[in-house]
Amino acid sequence: MRVLVLGGTRFVGRALVEEALRRGDEVTVVNRGTAAPPEGARTLQADRRVPGSLGAAFDEADAEWDAVVDTWSAEPAVVRDAVRVLRGRVDHYGYVSSRSVYRWPLPVGLDESAPVVDSDPASTDQSDYAAAKRGGELAVLDGFGDRCLLARAGLILGPYEDVGRLPWWLDRIARGGRVPAPGPAERPLQYVDARDLGRWMLDAADRGVTGAFNTVSRPGHATMGSLLEACRTAIGADGPDRTVADLAWLSPEAVAKAGATGWADLPIWVPPTGELAGLHDGDVAAAYAAGLTCRPVEETVADTWRWLRTEGGLPSRADRPPLGLTPEVEAALAAAAR
Repeated sequence: MRVLVLGGTRFVGRALVEEALRRGDEVTVVNRGTAAPPEGARTLQADRRVPGSLGAAFDEADAEWDAVVDTWSAEPAVVRDAVRVLRGRVDHYGYVSSRSVYRWPLPVGLDESAPVVDSDPASTDQSDYAAAKRGGELAVLDGFGDRCLLARAGLILGPYEDVGRLPWWLDRIARGGRVPAPGPAERPLQYVDARDLGRWMLDAADRGVTGAFNTVSRPGHATMGSLLEACRTAIGADGPDRTVADLAWLSPEAVAKAGATGWADLPIWVPPTGELAGLHDGDVAAAYAAGLTCRPVEETVADTWRWLRTEGGLPSRADRPPLGLTPEVEAALAAAAR
């Protein structure tokens, strides 16, 4: 296909561009020029927040595309403006949305029919992530109707992760010692590797798949135990002199008593009960029926560790709260483990 990617140099965008090139697609990347896309992609420079910038870049390129993929997660008006410029130039619009568009708390077993938050596609507010993503969806639906794909991803992991969840665990385990591990070890996880998300969106565009989909793995594709053991294995395989941490498993009750929270203090993990439980237990039957496949957790972890070792990872995103344990909370968890 002729594929246009808005962004294409960070995390999901970069993974998707690499997948498109691997497929043999003709790829055009549009960004501000602050980072280079993968070799083999054509680059157009534009600042989406500057009125007329995208249109000028597309006019200069004098091109049309079979599909566009947009990963924007800030103010919806930016998506709306891109949609307006791309109508008539693109056949299929793929938007990387989020399960955050559903009203909180997410019930266990939530599917695509669940109620969503209110939003405005013309909004210039980016402070509410859920409303921003829903506004982006509405903008795409308004411009492309039944020619768009809304990929409502949940937790996204893999190489190039710029949120820092899996990198935090890898870095902490690489430091060695006894690592507080939030249990139970068999706690099912639900996530998607950015590369699997990108491959599925490209395949869907190729096959004309449209609509809204919860785009993550089935619950239990991995567990907290298999994820952390994969981290230990990946780090241990890096050389015989590397110290591999021991995992000190804690019950959800012990975690809470020590003052730690799921998702932020202990990235990826959430308690099996309570309002966060639905983050790892959504209905993804529609996405799997539409061809989604997810690679083993061991591959995701090993490739992320290799990326961290070769490229050094990415600085923390300024638009996201910091992740991980403070020394005080980790000490409390360590005492609980003893």
